[in-house]
Amino acid sequence: MSSAAEQEAVAEGRAAGEGRPAAVVNGVRHRAPGVPVWPGAPMPLGARFRVGPDGVAGTNFALWAGGAESVELCLFDESGRETRARLTELTHEIWHGFVPGVMPGQRYGYRVQGRWDPWTGGRWNPAKLLLDPYARAVDGDFSLPPEVYGHVRDWPQQQVADTVRDDRDSAPYVPKGVVVHDDAPEDEWTDDRRPKTPWADSVIYELHVRGFTRLHPGIPEELRGTYAGLAHPAAIEHLVKLGATAVELLPVHQFAHEDHLLRKGLKNYWGYNSIGYFAPHAAYAASGTTGQQVGEFKRMVGALHAAGIEVILDVVYNHTAEAGELGPTLSLKGIDNRGYYRLQSDARRYADYTGCGNTLHVVQPHVLRLITDSLRYWVTEMGVDGFRFDLAAALARSMHDVDMLSPFLAVIAQDPVLRRVKLIAEPWDVGSGGYQVGAFPPLWTEWNDRYRNAVRDFWRGALPDVRDLGYRLSGSSDLYAWGGRRPYASVNFVTAHDGFTLRDLVSYERKHNEANGEGNRDGSDDNRAWNCGAEGETDDERVRALRRRQLRNLLTTLLLSTGVPMLVAGDELGRTQRGNNNAYCQDNEISWLDWGLLEEPGWKALFDLTSRLIALRHRHPVLRRRAFFSGRAHSADGLRDLAWFTARGTEMTERDWYAPAATLGMYLSGRDIPGRDERGAPIVDDSFLAVLHAGDRPASFVLPGPPWAERYEVVVDTSREEQAEAPDVVHRAGAAITVPARAVLLLRVG
Repeated sequence: MSSAAEQEAVAEGRAAGEGRPAAVVNGVRHRAPGVPVWPGAPMPLGARFRVGPDGVAGTNFALWAGGAESVELCLFDESGRETRARLTELTHEIWHGFVPGVMPGQRYGYRVQGRWDPWTGGRWNPAKLLLDPYARAVDGDFSLPPEVYGHVRDWPQQQVADTVRDDRDSAPYVPKGVVVHDDAPEDEWTDDRRPKTPWADSVIYELHVRGFTRLHPGIPEELRGTYAGLAHPAAIEHLVKLGATAVELLPVHQFAHEDHLLRKGLKNYWGYNSIGYFAPHAAYAASGTTGQQVGEFKRMVGALHAAGIEVILDVVYNHTAEAGELGPTLSLKGIDNRGYYRLQSDARRYADYTGCGNTLHVVQPHVLRLITDSLRYWVTEMGVDGFRFDLAAALARSMHDVDMLSPFLAVIAQDPVLRRVKLIAEPWDVGSGGYQVGAFPPLWTEWNDRYRNAVRDFWRGALPDVRDLGYRLSGSSDLYAWGGRRPYASVNFVTAHDGFTLRDLVSYERKHNEANGEGNRDGSDDNRAWNCGAEGETDDERVRALRRRQLRNLLTTLLLSTGVPMLVAGDELGRTQRGNNNAYCQDNEISWLDWGLLEEPGWKALFDLTSRLIALRHRHPVLRRRAFFSGRAHSADGLRDLAWFTARGTEMTERDWYAPAATLGMYLSGRDIPGRDERGAPIVDDSFLAVLHAGDRPASFVLPGPPWAERYEVVVDTSREEQAEAPDVVHRAGAAITVPARAVLLLRVG
């Protein structure tokens, strides 16, 4: 349709929708009987603006509400006045209707009527305005006063409070969905506009949209903390200089703040409390919240793509912000509680595999469709390149047990859109049998917490031997060398958003979460941290220097390991959270990245080393292998693709692997890299020897002689604060060199 014709249809649509007065009943406007809600269509779900029959513009509304008795569409004007229109069409449990004259920017919600019967799981309450699960934008915030609870929150007998219905209207206190018109070309996110970085070449950088940009001096004040701020050249410049190939964004789905935080004057900062799976979180938008956030998010993705950086979303499909039976009624709970959530045999109670009060019932077809529709939307219309699934084991449960043949995993595996993007599992949940590291099918990569634990323990001197470390450094073949999986199935990390920052890992041995208001009871007590001799910040320069060295050791180990490295924003700058290892509710300087650290020589040197190591990784395919090491000789001289050495310069024996050791040598051969390059030629690279020494005193290390090498050039020495660009130290093979205390040496083989 031409633009002129479309404008004419829009005008006609407004006339069709507003041509007659509305009746006012109890302060609420109801559409006059003569103004029709046309039948519309049951698909697609959600609110879709379109030009309908007879060229009239309006919006089609469709809502799955399986057990509902009736559904009312509620439209809100700028002053907050509500107009209700009953959806009378019902097709395959989907209530739908086309409303002429409803234009983009219209705010709306639903009221769903059904039986209030918490004992059987029925929690319908038409007094509660419900957010459309398919809303593409959300305007407003959740404040969670008593009115937004389906039950009487403050009922004197709390043990039965969830069974007493609250009939107060929640509409004034909850945000509304917004009708969005996507007029972008259908091919906006075609493959040729995506970086499409191979898994083996990826370096992931986990960041928070608000926290990464909130204090950046190069970003205009009005853009800080927003999608537009992350799209700003000053933000992207840092990512490019660092060498990150992908950003993994902490949750950007619309989320709500928990009641217990609001009562303490805090908010959910991380965002693992989703309530809108199609809507970019409105608080991160600089341009507006009545649909503008959608375009702003897309422009951010486009800017990152133009810089060669992929966008991975951390998504929370395992639970919602409605919590358990004592939680608020915001969306799914009031649409069809039994249909959306896993309930116990006592249907008043929720099955909770997430620790957040509820668990989505993913084996239900309509719940599975909600999740997969959401995923496809973010790929095809918002341009993202992959997902990290929070508590993915909860999604893989069939009826109760984790099942790698579950409907969720099966649907993802065959979906022509989703099977092509990056899929990362957090391979555990809090339920029985929920720890599933190494168990996800070949399509998936996984957060490898066994890598984290082994590397932390080695550098704090707590490993009984180096067997586990050897597996982790070389790609965790013990976990992933099955079913066609590759080394890049392992996402290697030392820190993540949840836990200590890297600097705090070497500065604190105990968590310091007092600011969270929970008596320091929250957060993990298993930190595997070492404070280098003093708890917290200190003026002792010896301790400070040792901490910086330990940071260099940890980062160097991570970036030399086979697998996909993941860094947390600010770890390359020495960011601290002051010992808080659970800063989920700290939307302040505790969590925000302090860009002033770049002005301090010690932290600037750490950034320079990190970016240099990433560049080294990008240049050398031997550091980012696409296949596991064989450990077998591939030539007559006995040279193998991977070899391990003791400090004596001899190859590790079975006995050596079981003996306590603070020093380990790892030889990576560039002659035996499997696969071919894009033109079909063999891949040949330099060979390297990495020497890791966690002892508190210098150690002698004998460099292996032929056939391994004739000489060795020092490329990286973490005992030095400043790193030279070019090798400046050369050793002959067979020489005994001194490895400084607590250091990594990377030597190029000649």
